[in-house]
Amino acid sequence: MENHKYSRVPSRQKNYHGDSTWQDGRSRRNMASPAIFALTALVLLSWWFGPPRFPTQEAHSHPAVDLADPFSWDQVTPSPSLEYHECFDGFLCARLDVPMDWHRQDDHGTRMAIAITRLPAKVSVTDPRYGGAILINPGGPGGSGVAQALISGHNLQTIVDAAAVPTDTAESEHRYFDIIGFDPRGVNNTTPGFSCFPSLFSQKNWELQAEADGMLGSSADSFMRNWQRAIALNTGCSQTISTPSQPGADVLGEHTNTPPVARDMLEIIERHGEWRENQGREAQRLRDKSKGYDPEQRIIARTKWQRDTEKLMYWGRSYGTVLGATFAALFPDRVERMVLDGVVDSDKYYSGVGPDPIGDADAIFDKFALYCDQVGEECPFYAAGGPAAIKKSYRELENALLNSSMSVLPSGTRGPEVATWTDLKSVLRIGVYQPLAGFPFLADIASDLLDGSGEKLADYKHARRSPSCPSDECLAAGPWSSACQVSGQNELYASSAILCSDAEYMQSADMQSFMQHWRSLQELSSSVGDYWSHVRLNCAAWSVKPKWKMSVPVTGNTSYPLLFVNNILDPVTPLQSAKHMHGAFPGSALLQQDSEGHCTLAAPSVCVSTSIRRYFQTGEQPAAGTVCDADLKPLLGNPGKIEKDHSIRSVDDVALYKALLEEAQRFRGHFPL
Repeated sequence: MENHKYSRVPSRQKNYHGDSTWQDGRSRRNMASPAIFALTALVLLSWWFGPPRFPTQEAHSHPAVDLADPFSWDQVTPSPSLEYHECFDGFLCARLDVPMDWHRQDDHGTRMAIAITRLPAKVSVTDPRYGGAILINPGGPGGSGVAQALISGHNLQTIVDAAAVPTDTAESEHRYFDIIGFDPRGVNNTTPGFSCFPSLFSQKNWELQAEADGMLGSSADSFMRNWQRAIALNTGCSQTISTPSQPGADVLGEHTNTPPVARDMLEIIERHGEWRENQGREAQRLRDKSKGYDPEQRIIARTKWQRDTEKLMYWGRSYGTVLGATFAALFPDRVERMVLDGVVDSDKYYSGVGPDPIGDADAIFDKFALYCDQVGEECPFYAAGGPAAIKKSYRELENALLNSSMSVLPSGTRGPEVATWTDLKSVLRIGVYQPLAGFPFLADIASDLLDGSGEKLADYKHARRSPSCPSDECLAAGPWSSACQVSGQNELYASSAILCSDAEYMQSADMQSFMQHWRSLQELSSSVGDYWSHVRLNCAAWSVKPKWKMSVPVTGNTSYPLLFVNNILDPVTPLQSAKHMHGAFPGSALLQQDSEGHCTLAAPSVCVSTSIRRYFQTGEQPAAGTVCDADLKPLLGNPGKIEKDHSIRSVDDVALYKALLEEAQRFRGHFPL
């Protein structure tokens, strides 16, 4: 059988399935293909998660955490205090028992167990240089903080810790921090959980069907198919999550939204203070026993639990900035340090009032064409004629796939596939979210499609799927038993449970109003407008109302000023949103990074990371109007080489750069992103 291709030869025309003709006269030089990227959930349905996650061929400064570690959360009994157990090779895990309904006055309400994972500081909690615990959230809604701690905790610790390696000599001006990730309500390892499906097998079937149907805009009937799917899924799922586990029990769906999670964070820091004091008392006892009684009881003094006044240190990205801003508004006197990176307009998030956030996405795609042109033939998708020619060629490729998808023959590692417009738009979304890693991926995939192959896209589609054959134990115990649990499997649906309760206005959309919304987003961005429309579609027919609702505006006069950080070009959390939230919190600072992508960790910037470290170490904020350069631009230069010698000189800067580069090249979707 002839292998038809989209020809790049000007005098030669070949039809693919007889309906698309190409003659653009390109030349090209092949680059080594990037690693095929494995997604943990459907790309087109994720929300304010940090950018998609993928493995990198770069050497890691810290070995990957084995998520198949024999540790099981079932081994940990929930407790109203933090009781840590060794887990995941060097981490500590706990399950914190909290009420499902924080406003319930009696003692008979349903309880929740918040899954917590802590990467211990490089010094003991009793050391004078111990800086405390920094809570983290990767985004979402529905992102797993536990997974973020396991995957990125060491790199985050490199950023916030003092540059000096701790020695036996305590230097009080240096600070070293715990990194604590937790799974919010309804997410991953926090219980009780929920499932919209009777089994993982049925969930995977549903997701494969949704993938085959395609996203909004993929065909003439894409709206009706997606609308009907949304009504079926959201009606059933909201009924499931609003059904009490037993008569009189609290309803999970009424308590999965953001304000109760902010209150959980307050409880975590209170219990951490209690744990710290207990550690200090034991250390003081042992010290007094070995060296004689210390009349000043210095260890106890510096580890004392500040009951009901413990303060939060926090680093949240994307939706995590909504969670952080909500905490700061509800508990303004309980903030010690707070970095909000890739800032969501919380007022828009909760009320729907304000500009849609995707206005800069197409400008990031323009950067793809610009950088590809600057690289020249080293870029797989290069076309002579400047950035305009590259953009034109990409748009023609999109249109060709919209008119006719591409059949891809099976290989030795996968079955046959069909490459579609939806697939290419999903890759584009990855590109604008995380250009440093995503632009080369987009160029490689698009080039392969233009050649009529489609094999690289088929390999990508195959790699992101996971087996779904349930064991007998899983079938017997149900979808949320340990026998059935697969990390990240429910984050897509937890996202809707959180978002649709927070943003009740999205629940009331009918077909006509939704189509108007969809059209407005298409006009705002050809790159991600169709994709972003799914955010509101995912809440159509959702019927659960939260008991604890957040009011707007989201604002507060915090006990310590917040630090907002944002890229100048971000596809879904624009600089405009960061400026709005900066104005809502008096005394806060806004640090800008001159780069493109979602959240500043999409590109390494030692300048930004040094400012974040200084803020956590001393509380010092960057000067008003500070703009930091990124140390690497997509498609340009060698990621393994530190190119800005004028800004990166010290051994510590090199360590920071390596940690940042590893984060920038990691594929984040659902954190699992």
